[in-house]
Amino acid sequence: MKRIPFVAALAGVLAICIPAAAWAGMPEDVKAINDGWAHITYEVHGSSTQTKALDKLAVQAAQVVKRYPGQADPLLWQGIVRSEQANRANMFHKLGLATEARDIIARAYALDHGAANGGAAMSLGVLYYKVPGSPIGFGDKAKAGRLLHEALKLDPDGLDANYFMGDYMLDTGNKAAARGYLLRALKAPKDAARPVWDAGRRREVQALLAKAR
Repeated sequence: MKRIPFVAALAGVLAICIPAAAWAGMPEDVKAINDGWAHITYEVHGSSTQTKALDKLAVQAAQVVKRYPGQADPLLWQGIVRSEQANRANMFHKLGLATEARDIIARAYALDHGAANGGAAMSLGVLYYKVPGSPIGFGDKAKAGRLLHEALKLDPDGLDANYFMGDYMLDTGNKAAARGYLLRALKAPKDAARPVWDAGRRREVQALLAKAR
């Protein structure tokens, strides 16, 4: 089934990876959700196969949230997985799943505005600029910009923080600013502990940079 444009962007853009500075000390079962997402996104082929793998990962993420009640990071990853499911859902369920993702990530953000070294703010920001505004959806470009700037302050040299800001700038028509953020993203230190995500995200940065030129 053909994807509608705004949710088609959710998989590659919304599915963030928690910044390296926030990674140390995180429980292994929370890390496993990130690793599972990276594997599905960058190594699993075929829409049907990816969808089934995401459904399993969503169950795993919900279990992790129950295991760590009141903690922001497990909620953040549950929301990220839900956003991936939104991307692969049929057109009648995409917006509903994206809204669920927003609500879950908003709970993480409410618990800790600085969760995942800006990851929660970043995730919300991306949803707010990728989803259409009223009356179709809940999108809000101004709110998105505030959240993305907040995330960038917490992780100014991060791969994801600069990638998402670059994408936002390109989305709002500022190619020059987009190029600056994307070039900064490519200068981020490589993450040897998470090579699948690191290589996959850098390919996405390069592809976006080509559009910004």
